[in-house]
Amino acid sequence: MAEATTPKSPEWPTFALIVACYALWLIAIFGVAAWSLWLAVPMMGVVAALHSSLTHEALHGHPFRAKWLNEALMALPLTLFIPYNRFRDLHLAHHQDANLTDPYDDPESNYLDPAVWVRLPRWQRWVYQANNTLLGRMVLGPIIGQLAFLRDDWRGAVRGERDIWLAWALHLPGVAVVLWIVAQSAMPVWAFFPSAYLGLALVKIRTFLEHRAHEKSRARTVIVEDRGPLAFLFLNNNLHVVHHMNPAAPWYRLPALYRRGKERYLACNEAYVYRSYGQVFRQYFWRAKDPVAHPLWPKP
Repeated sequence: MAEATTPKSPEWPTFALIVACYALWLIAIFGVAAWSLWLAVPMMGVVAALHSSLTHEALHGHPFRAKWLNEALMALPLTLFIPYNRFRDLHLAHHQDANLTDPYDDPESNYLDPAVWVRLPRWQRWVYQANNTLLGRMVLGPIIGQLAFLRDDWRGAVRGERDIWLAWALHLPGVAVVLWIVAQSAMPVWAFFPSAYLGLALVKIRTFLEHRAHEKSRARTVIVEDRGPLAFLFLNNNLHVVHHMNPAAPWYRLPALYRRGKERYLACNEAYVYRSYGQVFRQYFWRAKDPVAHPLWPKP
């Protein structure tokens, strides 16, 4: 059962971090890029990943109570590729915990229906299997996810789904503004694209094992007890079952919630826990954690 965690508005730590994120973006493209593009691109990748984490905060109602204000703060898409409205709608659909990992009803599932899997050509199965290692998820995951996302949005747009048309109509001017600002900076526009891709690759570290196939929906969501730089970059969403059980809680409250209720959270998710991202890298950098075909599909 979720705790009462809705904070008082405004949440100044989140607002300050949003301002800092945009400031770091400008420092990376105007300052660091003038000195070294080799440093600016990875720095911009980290900034893009942080912006993605902050976008996740915004769609959950932070830092202000006014939805339009939160969305306006994230109007510049530093990762370029995903419209805010689509991320919001698909992610909130993902929070229907009963559907977690469902190949059809969970928009963020990495599992395929076994009947679909067996019909794929051999090369495509190889790509998906490589994508199920952590290295593969970071290298291949952003493009695989983007292609699947564009395919589904195209089909929805052709069907006349107005929310998709609106999302892209709002997104493309934001992309144009971001690229225009980059064009005025010391960073070449072409270099901004690999930095955005790197940002998405970093986010894939977090999403790689957030959810597992399990008969009980409450046991599908992970805890990674990391307190290092990646935990900050992901705004503590490594404590993912805490977030799912308290979706209104801001990022800076999640560690305290976990400390207070650790036994309850681990009992709920049946000890689906890793001690750190170091452990995750050691176990799965070269090795697949899960099969691509959902092991518990079709539903009994």
